[in-house]
Amino acid sequence: MEIRTRRLRGSEALRRMTRETRISFASLIYPIFVREGQGIEEELPSLPGQIRYSPDTLVKGVEQALRAGVHSFLLFGIPTTKDEIGSGAYDENGVVQQALRNVKKAFGKEAFLITDVCLCEYTVHGHCGLIEGDRIDNDSTLPLLAKTALSHVRAGGDLVAPSGMMDGTVAALRKSLDAEGFADTPIMSYAAKYASAFYGPFRDAAGSAPQFGDRKTYQMDYHNGREALKRMQIDIDEGADIVIVKPALPCLDIISAARRQFKLPIAAYSVSGEYAMLKLAGASGFLDEYGSMCESAVGIFRAGADILISYFAKELAGAIRKGDIG
Repeated sequence: MEIRTRRLRGSEALRRMTRETRISFASLIYPIFVREGQGIEEELPSLPGQIRYSPDTLVKGVEQALRAGVHSFLLFGIPTTKDEIGSGAYDENGVVQQALRNVKKAFGKEAFLITDVCLCEYTVHGHCGLIEGDRIDNDSTLPLLAKTALSHVRAGGDLVAPSGMMDGTVAALRKSLDAEGFADTPIMSYAAKYASAFYGPFRDAAGSAPQFGDRKTYQMDYHNGREALKRMQIDIDEGADIVIVKPALPCLDIISAARRQFKLPIAAYSVSGEYAMLKLAGASGFLDEYGSMCESAVGIFRAGADILISYFAKELAGAIRKGDIG
């Protein structure tokens, strides 16, 4: 009696043809740091291979990614000065606003620009909301987040991504954008953002570590799964067009559950700590960096993600070209 294998017979071409999970160029978003100033191109020690640009040099970084096949970018601004109310976030000539205008002038619609809408990089205390006494004042923060989103869209932003986890943010942004004639500007909400140890390299790169306390009062407890679905539903009801799960690899179960429950596009953010682990393990020879990168990305999409925000976006685009994950 013939014993049949459970593996698909045939050539490599056939195996590629019958893959259940595929990644496309269009599904990748590349996060980029922009620092106020001129002529800046500095590699980030905590994120090997990643460059922090200034608004004038960012065009070079975007051009490199476009050549690789990546067309969507998530911008994080780093101002020279900070204050108690994060005024640099909504300054019409702020670092992100300058960067948006420069990139749009250079590439037009070829580059799809997404902006992080939060105050943490712009406040002296490093928190995502305004401080009242010893607590975060959620409601007084909302108008400033709406003001920030408007300034980004006016400068050329194509999509806004509120990340501060303030209750009511999506509704505040949607109302403000609609009132100013930007009803077609979509919102990609950080709906399920956990208080994670995996954000360390990002906070170093962006200079956004909180100066006191932590963010556990507004970011999620990683013990909780049902809460994530509840928060997603709230943001969807308020007008979110895309919802983010962050971080990605520790939250594959959340991505999978969200995929089953919601019809909206789901974005997974493979955060700085995930990137740094693979880079350092690869550099040490403990892991095959390229293979681990591909496998991790496919696992995130297999769990149900439609979009991947990743510092490996350019390398993943190369893997798509090779047919390793496409």
